[in-house]
Amino acid sequence: MLFPFTLLARLQDPSTSEEGDVVASISDQLGNTLTNSQALLEKGKELAIEYGPKLLAAIAVFVVGRIVLGLILSFLRKVMRSRALDETLTTFITNLMHMAGLTLVLISALGQLGVKTTSFVAVLGAATLAIGFALQGSLSNFAAGIMLIFFRPFGVGNFIEAGGTSGVVEEVGVFATTLRTGDNKKVVVPNSLITDGIIVNYAGKPTRRVDMVFGIDYGDDIKQAKEVLQKCLDADERVLADPAPTIGVLELGNNSVNIACRPWCATSDYWSVFFDMNERVKYAFDEAGLSFPFPQRDVHLYETKAS
Repeated sequence: MLFPFTLLARLQDPSTSEEGDVVASISDQLGNTLTNSQALLEKGKELAIEYGPKLLAAIAVFVVGRIVLGLILSFLRKVMRSRALDETLTTFITNLMHMAGLTLVLISALGQLGVKTTSFVAVLGAATLAIGFALQGSLSNFAAGIMLIFFRPFGVGNFIEAGGTSGVVEEVGVFATTLRTGDNKKVVVPNSLITDGIIVNYAGKPTRRVDMVFGIDYGDDIKQAKEVLQKCLDADERVLADPAPTIGVLELGNNSVNIACRPWCATSDYWSVFFDMNERVKYAFDEAGLSFPFPQRDVHLYETKAS
């Protein structure tokens, strides 16, 4: 308990001048710290008074802007879905508008802080240009994806031939289109390869014509063969009456008289009609005594006598 009084006595004693110098130095440092703290508090008050309202305004603009943007996108999404637009197109448009709207909200918020938005936009444009040069291939696929989504030469579920392959469309993406081949392989085709070539959409129309050719022997009755083919078509309910099927002599081949048989059916029934008609015609021709010729070669053997 006597320690403080002893220390005070030593500080007052001239013989303890070193301790007095140390204490004086500490007192000066404490005083400077207090002075600096007061200066920092004053500076903080000035900054709060100057930038506080701007910061609050920027936060308010950002929060309110995001809320308004969300409401607009939600309304736009409902409108597009009510008009039965493709989900891929709906998602693409809303995502694009979300990025653009969020950029505008961010620029507006920075403007409230006193940031020169013109310089920010210039820097953003320069960065976008540099990224564009670095991603030329991806941007070409992106542009092709926009064309595919807006012009819609095919849709999900269609069987197409494009980009050097064929299959059922599973997804039309912004950069690539996913196909499923007939043997259940997944093929991802860059969109630029699709738009740069010919696109064949086998499911683009509600009906398709089934082209088949049946050959008969030169000794068979052409009229009888045509009647048999007509009966086979009449027996299939999937064959359409309008347009009417076409049955006629296609060509006089080297080994057979080739008769074209071209019925129409719904696009979804194409392959089933094709396979069933080939089988039905084979049985009908056999029953009617009509033959399917095949290439033949006569071999002549000559006997030579040894001399």
